[in-house]
Amino acid sequence: MSKISVIFWSQTGNTEAMANAIGQGVTLAGKEVEVLEVSRASADALKEAQVFALGCPAMGSEVLEEDEMEPFVEEVTKFVSGKHVALFGSYDWGDGEWMRDWEARMKEAGAILVGGKGLICNNDPGDDVLAQCGELGKELAAL
Repeated sequence: MSKISVIFWSQTGNTEAMANAIGQGVTLAGKEVEVLEVSRASADALKEAQVFALGCPAMGSEVLEEDEMEPFVEEVTKFVSGKHVALFGSYDWGDGEWMRDWEARMKEAGAILVGGKGLICNNDPGDDVLAQCGELGKELAAL
């Protein structure tokens, strides 16, 4: 059984909490999961995966984190066509533009977005959002 990867970048811990809740959902659904900070992940390891999740909060003027996550996502877009990908992250300002841009970018590269769109929350993910993350993990496990 191959593990489902949940790869994230987090500054304040909000996106990390979402990643861990997604991982718990995968586990509860009976699949193995690997939750990794992007600095410990390899884009090459995802080439053979058919299902994975990527998480990043909004940064700056609603963009992905530029030093680690952006280069990682750039690599992933080269081989993501036909793969099921869940996107998630938190934000503090704006209206979620960074996620809409990320969704469009991944769809343009041929990814199939799990749930049809990214899962976002404003600041701290409360119980409702963490429950949604768990359900997203179960969806990943069912693919």
